Amino acid sequence: MTPAALHPDDPNRRRFLALCAGAGLGTAAACTPAPPHGHAGRGRQLLPEAERDAPGTADWRVRSVGAADAVAGYTDRVSVAPGEPCALHVSTTAGSFRVSAFRVGWYGGAQARRVWASPRIPGRARPAPRVLPATRTVRADWPVTLPLDTTGWPEGAYLLRLESDTGRQRYVPLVVRSARGAGRTVLLHAPATWQAYNRWGGYSLYAGSSGAYATRSLAVSFDRPYDGNGAEKFLVYERALVVLAERLGIPLAYTTGADVHRDPSVLRGAHAVVCLGHDEYWTPEQREHVTRARDAGTNVAFLGANTCFRRIRLEDGEHIGGRTVVCYKTSYRADPAYATDPARVTTDYREPPAADPESSLTGVLYEGYPVDAPYVVRAADHWLYDGTGVRPGDSFAHLVGVEYDRVTPASATPGPLQITAHSPVVCAGRPSHSDSAYYTASGGAGVFATGTMRWVEGLLAGTGELGRDHGMDARTRAFVTRTTENLLRTFARGPATRHAPPPRADVPEVYGGAAGA
Repeated sequence: MTPAALHPDDPNRRRFLALCAGAGLGTAAACTPAPPHGHAGRGRQLLPEAERDAPGTADWRVRSVGAADAVAGYTDRVSVAPGEPCALHVSTTAGSFRVSAFRVGWYGGAQARRVWASPRIPGRARPAPRVLPATRTVRADWPVTLPLDTTGWPEGAYLLRLESDTGRQRYVPLVVRSARGAGRTVLLHAPATWQAYNRWGGYSLYAGSSGAYATRSLAVSFDRPYDGNGAEKFLVYERALVVLAERLGIPLAYTTGADVHRDPSVLRGAHAVVCLGHDEYWTPEQREHVTRARDAGTNVAFLGANTCFRRIRLEDGEHIGGRTVVCYKTSYRADPAYATDPARVTTDYREPPAADPESSLTGVLYEGYPVDAPYVVRAADHWLYDGTGVRPGDSFAHLVGVEYDRVTPASATPGPLQITAHSPVVCAGRPSHSDSAYYTASGGAGVFATGTMRWVEGLLAGTGELGRDHGMDARTRAFVTRTTENLLRTFARGPATRHAPPPRADVPEVYGGAAGA
């Protein structure tokens, strides 16, 4: 939103003008986007489906990352409402840099469109981050470099590309979230999981600066850049699904787990919710809100593995709420909530003091890492596989990995399940299986879990797009693509029990009612 579009007393206007003044930039030069491109007008034209066939931009990829300090940045929030301002914090060793905002989508195969570009901005190298000793939390705490006005930006998933005058580039991910999801398929992005694995500054929820688990962070902050190219988790586990969903032209809505945690209204009346390739870290509130949506008839797809495995809290940063992801994991007794609020202790959902395995929602249970195995079709006649030509026992090399889920009869499940794929794996020398499973809830919703983390990667198998296909080939890409199209189209029509055959309960047939492999 431009400053003139806001009431003088609107707090968003005051904040926006303050950001512009603090950055020393004129609103016309740096705070206002370029004129909308055709489909990116106001009102209904800002909806995702209006973007499908708009002209794309070929040059959206990061080509040269360079040294870690060459250029990097972060926004002051993981998502914004359309037209809401946000702040970009950047550090660079170059004399200047530019920012381009690319919306990810179909765009006739270009897969992204540039909706805004900044002028050249003076660069400055910022100080090293600080580490909060109690939780070993890394915070950059850089000042605002550039305020962003998202007026005219359609709802969707964005990559802000920073480009220094030395040619080094990095992404900063941002979601322009949807306010309403009624009648739509809601794509649920997973920034809490992106942040959990983020090693920028030397610490993640997995390891400290020495690489040791014992010195890992117990809480990680969004007030720092992401490592690598700046958006690895989004690019590997989410982008290909966004492109496919937009190509299909189904009505879409965009949000994040952090947004659903705070406000579940985008799920109200949604036809489907799609959890993407790696969505491990959930708050209890997010889980409750997705479960309620399922019970009200919203279909749910889990297109990865290890989903909803960790219980987290989102705590406030210095200026904006929900900027810190807390997860003590095996040190849960040190969690301040341990003595006062067991249901909010941050450890694995299946672990005490408030055990609640994820299988009661997903139908499957995370079991192990790492694996690399073929995906083996069991129920070849299931509607999910229509048009794929598969027969029982057909397999797709390397599609199961690197983490996997399985149906575990001894764990809580939401009702009768049908195992559509049953894939032998060996993990740490122990034989087991990865399962794709489908069930329906009492409100009519269908729920499907792939049981493998490579499903979304499989949409790009054999293309070299990710630079690492795990050995998956074009045949696997065709299978995963058609199956995902069947899933999205059916779920986009509303409660699956109205449009698709019910599951054939076969867990006793597969596992004999026992928990063993």
